[in-house]
Amino acid sequence: MLFDSHCHLTADAFDDDRDDVLARALAQGVDHVVTIASHADDAREAIALAEAFDGVWSTAGVHPHEARRASADELARVRELLDHPRVVAVGECGLDFFYDHAPRAEQFAAFRAQAAFAVETGLPLVVHCRDADAEMAEELRGEVGEAVGVLHCFSGGDALLDVALERGWYISFSGMVTFKKFDAQAQVRRVPSDRLLVETDAPYLAPVPRRGRRNEPALVVHTARALAEIRGESFDDLAAATLRNARRFYGLDSEAASP
Repeated sequence: MLFDSHCHLTADAFDDDRDDVLARALAQGVDHVVTIASHADDAREAIALAEAFDGVWSTAGVHPHEARRASADELARVRELLDHPRVVAVGECGLDFFYDHAPRAEQFAAFRAQAAFAVETGLPLVVHCRDADAEMAEELRGEVGEAVGVLHCFSGGDALLDVALERGWYISFSGMVTFKKFDAQAQVRRVPSDRLLVETDAPYLAPVPRRGRRNEPALVVHTARALAEIRGESFDDLAAATLRNARRFYGLDSEAASP
């Protein structure tokens, strides 16, 4: 069994065949999926999916691309949704200085507010970081690092990885590990086996051999195989470890995690 620890099932790309997408995932042994929210309205849709499909859970949060909308009212809505029983994490939140879709000050404010929610509720924090390694490392050294978190779709360097691992955080890798230009193999090998997660980030970042097409949870198997090869582990061992880790990270015991 595999756990797709990070995908976006509410995306428009799945509107025509969402049921089939989840059926294909199950056929590939992917029977645990967390669909990640980008803002409060998205979280409501994600929760509805989690209520409708066994083996699907949701998050609630504000993505850094959406930080302009992280008003007090929006954050209050997110906080309320965190109490829903199918919500298992805060996020996706963080810093994105590559696209800079929102002013950086607003990104920091939204990120820190959501980290405080994670500490308050005991839920883990799902974190996006792009072109902001130094700033994210500094955040993790402070109060943000008091939450239990994951750096999703990791492609950063040793400095950020060191701080995250020192704080007991998890590291997740996406289909990027199958790309020829992926240059973080050393970081893949450095992640302890009990802190490793695997994800699709679907519908984005489809792995080889499906690169350039829509990604979906069933394709996490390709990413898991690539990770196992890079780390010199068997596929079965890596699949079992990442399943255990994701259950632990998202607070799903064996009964709750069964579809």
